[in-house]
Amino acid sequence: MAVSGFEGFEKRLELHFSGHDSLGLRRLRCDALAQVLDAVQCTVVSAVGNRYFDAYILSESSLFVYPYKMVLKTCGTTQLLRSVPCLLRHTAELGLRLRACRYSRGSFIFPRDQPFPHTSFVEEALYLEERLPPSLAFRKACVLPSSSSHSWHVYSASAADDDGRLAAGSWSTFTVEVCMTELDRSLARRFFRKKGDERSGDAVGADMTDLTEIGSINPRTLVCGFAFDPCGYSMNGLDRDSYSTIHVTPEEGHSYASFECTGKWAGGRAQVLDSLRKAIGVFRPGAVSVSFCMAPDVDENQVRSAVGDALEPLGLSCRSQAVEEFPGAGIVTYQTFTHRRE
Repeated sequence: MAVSGFEGFEKRLELHFSGHDSLGLRRLRCDALAQVLDAVQCTVVSAVGNRYFDAYILSESSLFVYPYKMVLKTCGTTQLLRSVPCLLRHTAELGLRLRACRYSRGSFIFPRDQPFPHTSFVEEALYLEERLPPSLAFRKACVLPSSSSHSWHVYSASAADDDGRLAAGSWSTFTVEVCMTELDRSLARRFFRKKGDERSGDAVGADMTDLTEIGSINPRTLVCGFAFDPCGYSMNGLDRDSYSTIHVTPEEGHSYASFECTGKWAGGRAQVLDSLRKAIGVFRPGAVSVSFCMAPDVDENQVRSAVGDALEPLGLSCRSQAVEEFPGAGIVTYQTFTHRRE
């Protein structure tokens, strides 16, 4: 817990591996995962899985483990990047080879409360530079600016395939990351526990999922929600090989919510835009940022235009747009929106 208030903005790390075991990362023992999370300073509070991946709700956000991909997302004053050395030791024991890495985050609400190596984006990039294997030769760090103080920070590193091409095939699906602040007060209050409610976080979280209609964002999704005490909420959703996740810090003065999902743009455009609209509608934020990470062959102008068209009916106006290409990691777009004043 930060001194000034709880830091809602998450740090996100995505790692891709190669190997010959069909289970890959899913063979990591519970004690190995515990060691990785201990380095970050968080724990597992709830877990579920399907035939494609395992999803964990953490005391500070979420973890998703596929055979050859891992996504670790944490908030507060966690030291996310400290997971890298420990994780690489355990994956080496499984015969897995790191092929690509992407780290992303927004601008912290309370930057002075962040511990090393998260004291600045320069420190974060240097930390990764010194700890990633030299085989990840294609590296780039960039801050995508906005018209406000909420910029988007991205670091990527990728290896080359045997024929010398960048290992971009790992990023065939898109990832959308949405950050929302200035949540509607009446809606934010739904993420506070009732006094005297001693039920489990899973039980109260299920009620919050129903009350807020989060479960209807994507009706095909298996939703696992968890309520914290005295307030706060996390959700992981599983839809075949795609995941979604929501995290809420509802305290007035620094309210924050995030929504993230994965999928394929081709053929799934309508679904992701519908989910995006519904997720934002749950919170009615005053300010929103949307980042898409997509394969190089996707038309980023089409994506940005579609996102704008989806959010405009919600009373949100686009204030800034930025785009950047990352070797081996595809294209990242970043748009910020604010609620139009009547």
